[in-house]
Amino acid sequence: MFNSLSGIITEKGNQRVFLETNGIEWDIAVPSTSIDALGAAGEQGRLFVWLQHTDSAMNLYGFSSAKERELFFELLKVDGIGPKGALKIMSNITAASLSALLESGDVAALSKVPGVGKKASKMLLSLKGKLQLDALPAAKSAKSSSPYAAVIDSLSDMGYDKRDAEAVIERLLKELQASEDFDRMLPTQKEDLLFKRSIVEMAR
Repeated sequence: MFNSLSGIITEKGNQRVFLETNGIEWDIAVPSTSIDALGAAGEQGRLFVWLQHTDSAMNLYGFSSAKERELFFELLKVDGIGPKGALKIMSNITAASLSALLESGDVAALSKVPGVGKKASKMLLSLKGKLQLDALPAAKSAKSSSPYAAVIDSLSDMGYDKRDAEAVIERLLKELQASEDFDRMLPTQKEDLLFKRSIVEMAR
């Protein structure tokens, strides 16, 4: 079985990339995270692939790194999540943000991720503590001036408008910074709290 395909990117679409190799143009289903990590149309690209072969169809899935493909395989282990569902989840949240939700055990916030829904509890039981995040590609995006840019980027990766996320973070900070408990938190604890509170606020 082939591991990857290298060639010229001929077109990039919504969760889809066309890649030409030796006169053959491949139609590959790709999560948005991988599309953002690839070059522009006309440039050389490489995708780590997986072929789904069923009685009725053959579908080719591609990822910008082997680690991202491993995340895809981990999602497939969750009861009720198939290839299309895993692709949808990966297109709406980064691996780092997904891991943060899993480690916090926040089922309510996890269920709001497009593609997860009622499968949040099953995903928590199956994947908590198992995601390997090193070497995963980062989406190319404009840098935020906020000290909590990582939280804002994570919300943006989930599909929320970045400007709305910045406004929510700013509002929450005004509330939280009045608390001595918040001041005593470690930076990572502050980010985790802001991330979970922001999801609740933006889902209203």
